Amino acid sequence: MSTSTEYARETGRAAWSGKLAFVLSAAASAVGLGAMWRFPYLAAKYGGGTFLITYLVFVFTIGIALLLLETSLGRKTGQSAIGAFKAFGKKYLFIGVFMSAVPFIIVPYYCVIGGWVTKYLAAYAAGEASQLVDGGTYFTSFITNGPESIIFMLIFMVLTYIIVWRGVNKGIEKANLIMMPALIVMALGIAIYSLMLPGALDGVVFYLIPDVSKFSPELVISALGQTFFTLSLAMGIMVTYGSYLDKSTKLTSSVGQIAGTTFGVSLLAGFMIVPATFATMGSGEAVAENSGPSLMFVVLPQVFQNLGDFAGIVATVFFLLVLFAALTSSISLVETCTSIVADGIHCSRGKALTVVAVWTTLMGLVVTLGYSSLDFIQPLGEGSSILDFLDFISNSVMMPLAALMTCVFVGWIIGPKTLEDEVMLSAPFKARKVWAFSIRYIAPIVLVVILVAYVAQTLGFFSM
Repeated sequence: MSTSTEYARETGRAAWSGKLAFVLSAAASAVGLGAMWRFPYLAAKYGGGTFLITYLVFVFTIGIALLLLETSLGRKTGQSAIGAFKAFGKKYLFIGVFMSAVPFIIVPYYCVIGGWVTKYLAAYAAGEASQLVDGGTYFTSFITNGPESIIFMLIFMVLTYIIVWRGVNKGIEKANLIMMPALIVMALGIAIYSLMLPGALDGVVFYLIPDVSKFSPELVISALGQTFFTLSLAMGIMVTYGSYLDKSTKLTSSVGQIAGTTFGVSLLAGFMIVPATFATMGSGEAVAENSGPSLMFVVLPQVFQNLGDFAGIVATVFFLLVLFAALTSSISLVETCTSIVADGIHCSRGKALTVVAVWTTLMGLVVTLGYSSLDFIQPLGEGSSILDFLDFISNSVMMPLAALMTCVFVGWIIGPKTLEDEVMLSAPFKARKVWAFSIRYIAPIVLVVILVAYVAQTLGFFSM
């Protein structure tokens, strides 16, 4: 079996320096804004421990199964998504194209949100904490201010481009080797501080103790959706990252470590937010009723404001942590897009990154202006934005469809054994029969349920 250096020399393709670099980078991709602002909201809404247990089960069953599928597919073919499917015949090219479209849709609006995080970090660092606690007026004023929001979006984008431009080893690996440990240390620090606040214990009980009465089909669907969102599945990232792996890396243990790290950071996000909300507001309703930007940029500033003398420091560290989480995911998205372009038109990384940067920047401008000069565009009905539409199309429609097509492709067309053999190149694969059954039967059913549920929810047939 070849080492990573030999692999890179033989294939002419970038390669991870080792298993640790791969696991950290893949986990960094998974630990993004979804873990920071969506997980605490869902846990608070769906009975704390009831949601935690359900999510944990899904992460370490279907989540790991699909992680293994995508990374082994990438390693076997040595290609990003388009090339990986094309390697089995041109008639399967459309699956790779469809999956590859997802990161190109996500990365522009993700960078817009990254710009919002950058703005709030700058505001707290400059001592403007009191201005942020106004019921959302500050946030609304910022995102509707086209020039200012564009500036902070570009700052976030430039940080991402620089790291990706430096390459897999000097850029992505080194950045994640710094940011991921720092992110975990900061999360632990804030969580410990949060747990020491008066009244925080009630939040811990609310967060960890299962409330069986909250168990429902909506909880199951939400936990399934969160599993896909937080593990970077069905958007070409894990196929691309798998293509940088040498044949000696143990895929089974690697995906287990990625899933474990992702769950751990998500759990920490809840410990940072839920107990602090109980301590400052007396309940978890503010978390349970607010997700996404509302939780991050409206509710949490109110929570931080009530933390006393250390409010400014805690808030600054928190938004630095969130910035790292946003960057680690945007880096993986831009890297995936860059690899897709480079493989597709056979150009250098530099040229591919230039193409991706131009696309991301231009689309990012459109998304940003969707809150100001283009706010008349409301694709999902009154009050919706361009960002809402892109998020719905990519996360609720395209990702489940891409994963469904991938499962059908592997489970029923090329056969699970094709990838089982790839996995067994580096280690025994004792659970291969269970994995094959999951890919052929369980995963497709689950994906259809997620797809139908989220589309129906968005169209207003029911609420979750």
